[in-house]
Order: sequence, then structure tokens, then C-alpha cells
Amino acid sequence: MSKRTLDTGTKDLLAQVDDGVAVITMNRPERRNAMSGGMLSAMSSVLAACESDPDVACIVLTGAGGAFCAGGDVKGMAEGTGGGSTAAVGTDLDSRIHAQRISQRATAGKLYKMPKPTIASLPGAAAGAGLSLALSCDLRIASEKAVMTTAFAKVGFSGDYGGTYFLTQLVGSAKARELYYLSDRIDMTEALRLGLVNWVVPAERLEADTMLLARRLAKGPRVAYRYMKENINRAVTGADVDDCLDLEATHHVHTGSTEDHREAAKAFVEKREPAFKGR
Repeated sequence: MSKRTLDTGTKDLLAQVDDGVAVITMNRPERRNAMSGGMLSAMSSVLAACESDPDVACIVLTGAGGAFCAGGDVKGMAEGTGGGSTAAVGTDLDSRIHAQRISQRATAGKLYKMPKPTIASLPGAAAGAGLSLALSCDLRIASEKAVMTTAFAKVGFSGDYGGTYFLTQLVGSAKARELYYLSDRIDMTEALRLGLVNWVVPAERLEADTMLLARRLAKGPRVAYRYMKENINRAVTGADVDDCLDLEATHHVHTGSTEDHREAAKAFVEKREPAFKGR
């Protein structure tokens, strides 16, 4: 499968697909990849395209120039240029709220719910809504130089892009309150201890290790991954145990009828690695 570049319509977001992996790069390094309206709109469109693209089996979200994402563009807010809002400056309050709801569901919500594995690769700081985007992904791999902070209390915001939900699910409500109220910076030793990241690697290995992980997932059993993710998300949202058991049964029997399962069983008997086809 040849590498292809996706047209995002803005220089603030880059995207390409290679060997089953879509790499989406937030690209405002001069602002530590702080969000812009163009970046968020493009991310919404690219994620929707990746969800339905049969050539994409795994999505990686990362940032250019040594940072992951600083969240909203506070400098832009101070300058009155929107600071990452998807609504036009001067739009009425209700329209701004509605525009942000749509954007959040199409970005953080899409990363969390789409039936494909999503990975956040953190070369550096993930702050505010940037941290929310990282936490919305299924897995996180970070450079040892990265840091995390909710940041919202420092700028008088309550928080957006799902951070309160994702953080509470990962560390519990008491720790989430601490991290939101105080907005302290967390290094990767602490992030790993808390379970906010899955792996911490040397900075020079981040890109290579991210792609090894992403390609491993891309070559895996896509149908099984789809339903594993749905099972876990259903459990996370507090579904009744019987509902989770019933959903697991449905998905387990269904995946047992796939070509991938038959290939895996045959490979097990033949003592070789399976060659999954995603069907």
C-alpha cells in the first residue's frame, strides 16, 4: 500500500496514510500546536474520512515541532481572534456553544468512539484541550520529555473536549478534581504511574516506536478490535453487567464466524503468525 497525503484544506493540520496507518499531525509549532478553528474543522473532516476508509486500520494523532498540543490558543483569545473556536468571532452565545458541541463530538468524541484503534503520540506538552484529545485516544505513547497539565484553572476555564470525562475514567474522580483544580504539570514518570500514558520512551525513539505499535495494530484483527472497543466503551459508561455480558456474547460469537478467526485458528495449529484480512 503506497503512502498518500490527505488534503486537509489547511496548513494547521497534516495527514497521511501509509501501510494502514493514518498519521494526523497538528501543525502550529510556533504556538505549540494550539488549536485554531481551521485545525479543528480539518480534524473533524479527516477523522470522519478515516473512520470510513477501508485503507485505514489505525489512527495516530501527534504534534509537530516538539509539542503535542497546548490546547486553546490563549494568545489568540487575548487578541480577540477566537483562540481555536470553531464559531466566528462575534457569534451569539448559543451559536458558539452549539458549534463547540459539534466540534467536540467530531474530534475527541470521534477518537474515543470510532471502531478503530486510536493512538496519541506525545513528543512534548499536552495541555488543556490538547490533553483532552490525548486522553480521548485508546492508547498513549509519550516521549520522556513530555508533560501533561489540565491548565484550565490557570486561565479561568472549566474545561472542554471531554477531559473531565476521560480523566475521571482513567484516574477516578478524586484525582481528576485535584488535577483540574490545581492544574499542576505532570511529568511522564507520574503520568505512567497514574495510567495516563501506556508507554514512555526516549525522545529519539518516539516516532519509530509509535509506528511499530500502530502498524502492529493495523495488521491485527480489525473486526475483533472494533468489537473489543465497543465492549470496553460500554463497560466504561456504566452499563449493567448483564448488558455487558450479552454484548460480549453477541460480539464473541460474531467474530468467531470471521475469516480472521478461521485464519488465526489455522495459524495456531500450524505454529505460525496469522495473516489477518480484516474480514
